[in-house]
Amino acid sequence: MGEVLGVSTLAGARLIGGCAGLERIVQRLNVMEVPDILAWVKPHELLLTTGYPLRHTPQSLENLVADLDARGVSALGIKLGRYLDALPPRMIEQADRLGFPLILLPADVGFDDILNQVLTDILNRQAAVLARTEEVHRALVQIVLSGGGLQEVVDEVAALLEVAVVAMDGERRMLAGCGPDEHLRAMLEWDGPADPAGPVTDGEHLMVPVLAGGLDHGRIVAYGAGGGLRASDVVGILERAATVVALLITKQQAVAAVESKYRADFLRDVLAGRAGEDGQVIAHCSGFGWDLDRPMTVLVAELDGRDDAADGTGGRAGRRDRGADERLVQERLAAAWTSVVRRHDRHAAVAGFANEVVAVVGAPEEGGAAPDPAVLVREAAAVFSEPHGARHTFSTGISRTVTSPSRLPEAYEQAVKAVRVGRQMHGAGARVHFDQLGVYRLLSLVPDPAELHAFVRETLGELACDDEPEAVDLRRTLQVLLETNLNVAETARRLHFHYNTLRYRIGKLERMLGPFTEDAHLRLNLTLALHVLRMKGI
Repeated sequence: MGEVLGVSTLAGARLIGGCAGLERIVQRLNVMEVPDILAWVKPHELLLTTGYPLRHTPQSLENLVADLDARGVSALGIKLGRYLDALPPRMIEQADRLGFPLILLPADVGFDDILNQVLTDILNRQAAVLARTEEVHRALVQIVLSGGGLQEVVDEVAALLEVAVVAMDGERRMLAGCGPDEHLRAMLEWDGPADPAGPVTDGEHLMVPVLAGGLDHGRIVAYGAGGGLRASDVVGILERAATVVALLITKQQAVAAVESKYRADFLRDVLAGRAGEDGQVIAHCSGFGWDLDRPMTVLVAELDGRDDAADGTGGRAGRRDRGADERLVQERLAAAWTSVVRRHDRHAAVAGFANEVVAVVGAPEEGGAAPDPAVLVREAAAVFSEPHGARHTFSTGISRTVTSPSRLPEAYEQAVKAVRVGRQMHGAGARVHFDQLGVYRLLSLVPDPAELHAFVRETLGELACDDEPEAVDLRRTLQVLLETNLNVAETARRLHFHYNTLRYRIGKLERMLGPFTEDAHLRLNLTLALHVLRMKGI
């Protein structure tokens, strides 16, 4: 707006209100010819009037400034003397309060002269902005074609705009930056909008979203300590830079996807025992930044509920959509685990496979530190959690510690066994160490679940059924009796029974199951049958 007042036809113009709004952008002009002008004005417009439409209703002037400002009009120029002798004080007060420039136009200058000169100036400036923006775009594209990366692009934009610039990802982590450290910190700490749809500025900061393929890849932010980041040419340059940054980020993601697949394939070979001798494996993995020459633990995370989702309904299209959704969830699970494990152990090996995520992390040596698997699972679950929509969970299995790559296949099998049996024991979201499986590990080796069901029915009889509350209650009594090694007093205390009541129940159980208080083999069978019932997946 300040530059518009500098044209020769407005040399005699006088700003009588709204001085704080001189930084407003003027992109077009309009003349007020009708009283209901509000329906015809547009944002960033300089509106000119003689007051003729309002000559019979001067009271309308009092609210005109607020109404025009609400519609994004940049300023109002009024020519007094013929239809209006003066402006209401309330109108000038509103202009000052809103920072809405209110201009008294020279009486000897025609509107056509103002329109021609200002429009010509606007068009010339827009042409210059387009030419500069195109030049910047060509320079940035040339950097990319010459093999440059994000840092080179950010350096070029900072030099062109003479401000500090930073490119950051969606979590506001800096990918590349140019400028004094205090300016970079100011940009990273600036509390701008979380999901900007377009350029956002407060005068000192200018943020432009980095978008590609309908996805939000981050932000590019410029910082000028003295302000001046509202100019359209600055916005245009930063928007072009955002396009080039999006190109570089998508390129990096494509390269990372290929590298990730190669790493996952090699880790799969290591876990299958076909990657070579220990020395070869250690040397090859060091190139990935993985350290397998130390005590290690294998963690396997699997999504819960896959079998429930695959019910065979919905037709081919439904199955295809469900498969795509599962892949996206699997990718999010892999990203969550990778982020968390890298935070605790930067030399760990992490890879996402088709149905699981595998992490090979350091195990504690004497006096050494290593990531706690419980902490990893808890943080991964927090990163993986979804604020809206369906809630997905995963179960985790943890292996014993091994000390060489040749032992990793064994550790991997232990972790797989732990996650699957753990889910059978505890349901979705289980976290189980292989050493915690105990007898469940042996029971899980039975290939036919029908055999286990038959064993439970034959051993427990009526107590195998969950339909009768009395049967469930008696089964609970039997379980506590076996856990206390037939200690009647301790069992009565745990179950809050009178001693005689418990003696009566023991008699009833023996009539149903046999003399288990005297037969050690029968007690073993009953204990195993109760363990089978706890395995929820069988």
